[in-house]
Amino acid sequence: MVTKKTKFKKVGIYSSLDARKVNHIAYQIEEILQNLNIDILIPASFSSYKTSFGKHYSDNYVNKNADLVIAIGGDGTLLSSARRFGYMGIPILGVNLGSLGFLTDVPPEELTHSIQSILKNKYEKEERFFLESKVNNEKTKNKALNEIVIHSRKVAQLIEYELFIDQDFVYRQKADGIIISTPTGSTAYSLSANGPIIHPSAKAICLLPMFPHSLNSRPLIVDENAQIQIRICKKGSSSLSLDSHLINSLHYGDLINISKAKSKLTLIHPLEQDFYSSCRNKLGWSLGIPKKKHT
Repeated sequence: MVTKKTKFKKVGIYSSLDARKVNHIAYQIEEILQNLNIDILIPASFSSYKTSFGKHYSDNYVNKNADLVIAIGGDGTLLSSARRFGYMGIPILGVNLGSLGFLTDVPPEELTHSIQSILKNKYEKEERFFLESKVNNEKTKNKALNEIVIHSRKVAQLIEYELFIDQDFVYRQKADGIIISTPTGSTAYSLSANGPIIHPSAKAICLLPMFPHSLNSRPLIVDENAQIQIRICKKGSSSLSLDSHLINSLHYGDLINISKAKSKLTLIHPLEQDFYSSCRNKLGWSLGIPKKKHT
């Protein structure tokens, strides 16, 4: 039984996937939590899972009552849980069933040990920031944890846009589009576009043109509090994408406002979690690890 001092007394279990492996892992997590007398909350958005020990609740109820949400899957699942629960202040722990998994760092074989340790308050806490965007004078702001992408909706067709930072004109450019990413997103889509890897603790935003019609275009790193504006300058098909889950059409003259959101995501990691180790293992950075010298 976990002592009363644990910070996580009510735990949600979530996945955006519907697969036998996910259900098996979810059941295993339920057994662990049940044995530790932790209340189990299953959000309605994970209704495909038939709970054994917990109950199904609305996502709104989970946001108001959960102390922690365990997300099962890859980074896509964690992004989904971040938008649903993390944005509302609920800490997220990721169980990795994906291939890369920069955000989900608990492998299934270490599930019992990791959860038990975390519920004994043996963990590391890390904060990541979201980006928000709105088009023109819209009141609604959309959020992204990884990146916001403005791009052509057609293959091999350029768009033309102007970039402003803190109301200062930066450049006018033709390109397939532009990726505006957080440090979290630097190991996602931006990485595929040859963007820089940014340490999660860096307080920065990366602006990366996609296939620019220029020999001098380079990624631009700005402060996390920068106010970014992008104006569409050419008629044609273009769109706005946030973490690949929300796509809106853009039109000539549209002004896209992008800034850091006030809300932050809190990630829970096992004590042995290390960003550089993840880079070595998932990106094949190193030929080996030097042996420690014993004195």
